[in-house]
Amino acid sequence: MTNWKITGGRVLTPDGFEEIDISIVEGYLSLDDHLGGAEIACEGCLVLPGIVDAHGDGFERVIRPRAGVDFPLPLALQEADRQMIGNGITTAYHGLTASWETGLRSFDAARTFLDILADVAPTLDCDTRVNLRWEVFCLDPLDELISWLDRSPELVLSLNDHLTAYLDLPPDHRKIIRMAERMETPREEVVAQIAALHERIDELPEAIARVTKAATALGLTVFAHDETSPDQRRANRALGVSVSEFPMTWDTARETAAGHEHIVLGAPNVLRGGSQNNAIDAEPAISSGLCSVLSSDYYYPAPLLAAFALADRGVVPLETAWRLVSSSPAEAVGLSDRGRIAEGLRADVLIIDAETRRLKTVFAGGRRVLQRD
Repeated sequence: MTNWKITGGRVLTPDGFEEIDISIVEGYLSLDDHLGGAEIACEGCLVLPGIVDAHGDGFERVIRPRAGVDFPLPLALQEADRQMIGNGITTAYHGLTASWETGLRSFDAARTFLDILADVAPTLDCDTRVNLRWEVFCLDPLDELISWLDRSPELVLSLNDHLTAYLDLPPDHRKIIRMAERMETPREEVVAQIAALHERIDELPEAIARVTKAATALGLTVFAHDETSPDQRRANRALGVSVSEFPMTWDTARETAAGHEHIVLGAPNVLRGGSQNNAIDAEPAISSGLCSVLSSDYYYPAPLLAAFALADRGVVPLETAWRLVSSSPAEAVGLSDRGRIAEGLRADVLIIDAETRRLKTVFAGGRRVLQRD
């Protein structure tokens, strides 16, 4: 592995921006400027830790770019990898849904995805992991789901319930239309299936407790997606769920912050100026200390662009904004070896032109995986 010396840039360290030289030695960072290596002169550039994306499902649109058109998973994973690296994401948690649905988000599709990712991951430049989005009404295959947790110590588990929000929606509602298209199932059948599954609601508490107990016993981080109230946050906290992912209300976010827990919101929310599903807005949440992590959600360019947008708008300084996409998500998912430029950490480094914001160089695990003029 080539060693590198990065000189002349403004480096974001845990103490803020510093005009120092850093080295990459055998894949790890060193702040000893006397070490040798191939030199990269980056005057006029920012040197930033690589982006850690705790939740991104943009890969779904790579697998299925239009209805009825699917690409082979190995090919799609390679393309998603190029997109993530090209947008500065050096660690990614694919938001993989394991659901009661048929089709793209089915339990069977999740099983296949995990198997193929295990084979393909060593060929990817981005350290690609899984945010396993268990739809809690997917009640029958719990034994297999728990076995996935045991075999995949690098994933995070996310509790999801998209069924309840769809209950009683008519077949011509846009959400039902989108779900039916994804499931490749007639809309009327989707509505009937939702109603039938909801009749099993009394089974949820025991199932959720069982799965979260298994996850926390293995030391896995557990997220809760779309929490709707402080009471739900407190109940999930009691189960060991430590991260609130896209809380739906301000009171829920405040309860999470009061518990010193991480709050994940979508970086596209920042860019678009609001939530696309009428949840809380990311920019005022960040201003109020009610968001600690920004994720790509459905758009891989968003974390990098959102960090600069927050700084440009005067919401927070760039060093604070960048922590939302690097050190804080690393902390949220339990990774202590990345997300910062500090001695001995994994060398995930971005070099960005300070004026144009053009991403020029990406190092992932010490390897230079992208270089642009």
